Amino acid sequence: MPSVGRIVQINISDGGVPKLPVLAGEVTLAGLEGDRQRNLKFHSGPDRALCLWSLEVIERLQQEGHPIAPGSTGENLTLAGLDWATLIPGSQLQLGDQVRVEITDYAAPCRTLMRWFSDRRFSRIAQKHHPGSSRLYARVLRGGLVSTGDRALVQVEGRTT
Repeated sequence: MPSVGRIVQINISDGGVPKLPVLAGEVTLAGLEGDRQRNLKFHSGPDRALCLWSLEVIERLQQEGHPIAPGSTGENLTLAGLDWATLIPGSQLQLGDQVRVEITDYAAPCRTLMRWFSDRRFSRIAQKHHPGSSRLYARVLRGGLVSTGDRALVQVEGRTT
């Protein structure tokens, strides 16, 4: 798969899931403006400013029979067209013209996501059990505006691939 994708959905909530779509959002070093988390122990801080996920992973889960959709697991940005399994901590993405982020970790699923899985096994998106299916946490290196449809580019050693 190419290393050029796009932002298909931007998601925010006042805390909890699902996060609901907005057309555009301002990304700051603290995360997406207007977005809140209920549990700040596990879902906040500079290394977890944004949560990213793959539309292709969501579609694969839907094909398996899970009632899941973009935003339902709390990701801020739903991305399409990237080889998700190759994104690892340290990978950098350029989002739109302004925003640059660095992947910091795999987001561990929690029991609040149970309802989005037909068998209630939210571990289906745990990196440990299903590599390449996890949501990703990111640190914001440069903030700015992102909009639905913006390009998402994987950055390698300072260049776009």
